[in-house]
Amino acid sequence: MYDTGTAIEVLGNGFIAAFIAQMLKFIYFVIVHKKVNFKIFTTTGGMPSSHSAGVIALSMTVGYNEGLNSVIFAVALGYAFVVMYDAAGIRRSAGKIAATMNRVMEEFYAHRPSAAGEKLKELLGHTPLEVFMGALLGIFVSYVIHFLILQ
Repeated sequence: MYDTGTAIEVLGNGFIAAFIAQMLKFIYFVIVHKKVNFKIFTTTGGMPSSHSAGVIALSMTVGYNEGLNSVIFAVALGYAFVVMYDAAGIRRSAGKIAATMNRVMEEFYAHRPSAAGEKLKELLGHTPLEVFMGALLGIFVSYVIHFLILQ
């Protein structure tokens, strides 16, 4: 049976990796744009993928605790792959559709922009590189916390 410490480590590592990814996005935004935007903490998309970092950190921590050959690790990793596929595939496509719709609405309502309504959010998903870098961050965070901090 699982102990509470293991469950806290698994969830904690996932949250910490996702938080670090969001912090990296925030720092990058401040450096590039020379201004602070706290909305970065609650937005999707960008480098690295916090979704990928979180689910891979969670999965790897399960693997470290239960064995990389365990069924529960396979389930966690399968879940992680679905999340990462969604981030790079489906949500990215939805973002492209939103960008196209925004352009169409701007052209259609050029004479009366207020009639077009609110713009759709375009940055929904990730590029494959952003997903990959998020996954690497998740592996790194889970390894450091499990083997260097908690052991």
